[in-house]
Amino acid sequence: MTPFDVERVLAELTLEEKASLTSGSDFWHTQPVERAGVPALMVTDGPHGLRKQATSSDHLGIGDSVPATCFPTAAALGSSWDVALVRRVGEALGRETRVNDVGVLLGPGVNIKRTPLCGRNFEYVSEDPVVAGEIGVALVDGIQSQGVGTSLKHFAANNQETDRLRVSADVDERTLREIYLPAFERVVTRAQPWTVMCAYNKINGTYASQDPWLLTTLLRDEWGFEGMVVSDWGAVHDRVAALAAGLDLQMPAAGTRPDDEVVAAVRAGTLDEAVLDQAVRRVLHLVARALPALGSGETFDAEAHHALAREAAAAGSVLLRNEPVEGSPLLPLDGTDGLLVVGEFARTPRYQGAGSSQVHPTRLDDALTALRAAAGADVPFEAGFTIEGGPEGDDDALLAAAVDAARTARTVVLFLGLPAPDESEGYDRPRLGLPDNQVTALAALAAVNPRIVVVLANGSAVDLPWRAHAPAILETWLGGQAGGSAVADLLTGAVSPSGRLTETIPLRLQDTPAFGNFPGEAGHVRYGEGVLVGYRWYDTRDLDVAYPFGHGLTYTSFAYDDVVAQVDGAGQDVTVDVRVTVTNTGTRAGAEVVQVYVRDPQASVLRPVRELAAFTKVALAAGERREVAFTLTARDLAYWHPGLRRWVVEGGEFVVEVGASSRDVRGEVHVDVVGEPLWGELSEMSTIAEWLAHPVGAALAGPYLALPEGAPEPDDSMQAMIQQMPIKVLLDFGFAPLTREDLDALVAAANA
Repeated sequence: MTPFDVERVLAELTLEEKASLTSGSDFWHTQPVERAGVPALMVTDGPHGLRKQATSSDHLGIGDSVPATCFPTAAALGSSWDVALVRRVGEALGRETRVNDVGVLLGPGVNIKRTPLCGRNFEYVSEDPVVAGEIGVALVDGIQSQGVGTSLKHFAANNQETDRLRVSADVDERTLREIYLPAFERVVTRAQPWTVMCAYNKINGTYASQDPWLLTTLLRDEWGFEGMVVSDWGAVHDRVAALAAGLDLQMPAAGTRPDDEVVAAVRAGTLDEAVLDQAVRRVLHLVARALPALGSGETFDAEAHHALAREAAAAGSVLLRNEPVEGSPLLPLDGTDGLLVVGEFARTPRYQGAGSSQVHPTRLDDALTALRAAAGADVPFEAGFTIEGGPEGDDDALLAAAVDAARTARTVVLFLGLPAPDESEGYDRPRLGLPDNQVTALAALAAVNPRIVVVLANGSAVDLPWRAHAPAILETWLGGQAGGSAVADLLTGAVSPSGRLTETIPLRLQDTPAFGNFPGEAGHVRYGEGVLVGYRWYDTRDLDVAYPFGHGLTYTSFAYDDVVAQVDGAGQDVTVDVRVTVTNTGTRAGAEVVQVYVRDPQASVLRPVRELAAFTKVALAAGERREVAFTLTARDLAYWHPGLRRWVVEGGEFVVEVGASSRDVRGEVHVDVVGEPLWGELSEMSTIAEWLAHPVGAALAGPYLALPEGAPEPDDSMQAMIQQMPIKVLLDFGFAPLTREDLDALVAAANA
């Protein structure tokens, strides 16, 4: 279809038509204006597969969608740490979106995993903004390369499902800037998604849909966003206020009342018509941009996309544990003779999350069938336990049969996980652990057979107090429609595991950063942990964890050598070139995720003990050796200065660490960085220490702060107390020969 002339159409619209275009026409379409040649544009759910409603568009249509490839969820895609692979998944998602005449796929989600209990964590990438941002860029680039749009979501500080439509996320600006905004910033500035979707929640008391700082000052003025801002479905409570703040499109349709309110506000002069025109212009640009890709009559290769989903599921699975039994690790399996498969998930796969992202897959692989196909034989199976939503049965009888079979089996592969009702959009998880009947089953099986391989299926971290019972643990997350075949590939060794954790697995809920500040109360949730989120919390507090951020095993081993770092420039122009040589020291090919962390041991503010700055995934043949290079920028060294309200590079010693996880550092280099001036404006309430640290203020205030001749020198404790006093207090106490006029003059001169 040929796009239309946006400015011509805008000039032809009536006020009422313009107001209508800032709302959807139903659940999934923008508003058409047939008189002006403006068609309706369909948008629909992602983010790991197309969920296009097959029937009328007057409801959510969950479970009633056209067949589409169900790729692994974001939790699994992120755990691949493979941006090239994720971009290929994005291209496939874009093709399926285009083929189905959909203009915008509503994803990806890059919200940070503040707590493992968030019910929607399976749709999000990581507890770290660098990983979330890089995976988000790859998905957006891939999808939009096919001529369709994306909707980066949920902007911002949407980190729980409890009370998500109303709760106020109360979070300081430094924490927002360092943790909850950078992934969005990275995707916006590098990939320019066609749309950004605002979140339901409030941020510090203001709805995201009505927050001018969020939607205009930050998103457009600071980051340079060029696209359209759309609401999450039902997130707008005042269309006039939302338009003024920078929101362009309310979804879904909400009747004529909001349109009438917009018209009345323009006529009353309380809403500038130019603001409405800008919102309409952005909606029209979106429609015009999407039209060329629609109505092409194309098809997609379902088998090729299924194969890609299988590759991605394997790449995102994380081998957590692989201890030797009888002299060698359990994985890969040494054949399938004597193999017993236990666990309902093996034949009733948990492969995607519940809620608006549910995809109707083109086909569905289960691990039991895939293992039997790999073995070329009928591998025995026992359910072992029931799962909610699965076949009915008696847990005691099922477990007894499984234990009896395990006594004579050589190796037991036990499939455990979270049932679908345990994690979903709309509510948070009730517990960190697996259901009791599954943990009981594992203990009983381990009592009769030491060769236990656990395969996990879950959308977010679960605690593992039972891990000593399982010498091998493979975390597969929610692996999509081909996840069953991917598991068989990994267990048999056809594919080597290469996934790494993008979220820490804690020992217990009480150790998690948001414990005590989640899910909030009385309509507020306090982000009391500040910037210490995820591994930043566990590593800085030196807390034991089950498995650290970045951890993952494979069927080979890697050595790191020759870590070097070179600093160039200073302040905001500083760069640090980092190089390391990685060698595959094992006997088979594999892939390593090389992670670069930065420490600032001399910081004047609390900083995490380490922060991820860069990463890359390197595939190496057995014995192969390769140098890997990174360039860190000032932003990778900086923190958000609360007083100056900007990113700053503080001078001094930094430590660059290179390793295989946040707790497996293989080499480090200490470098000296020339920083920038960090003093801000002085005031009467600036402390004596702040005045004396200021290059201008120290000279000006020094004469007033000197001790009178012959006065006794104050002791150390008194000096420390005086250092923390605002200079005005010294004046009020009469401790310094200052008048009110002197102090005003000092402040003016210091800030001149």
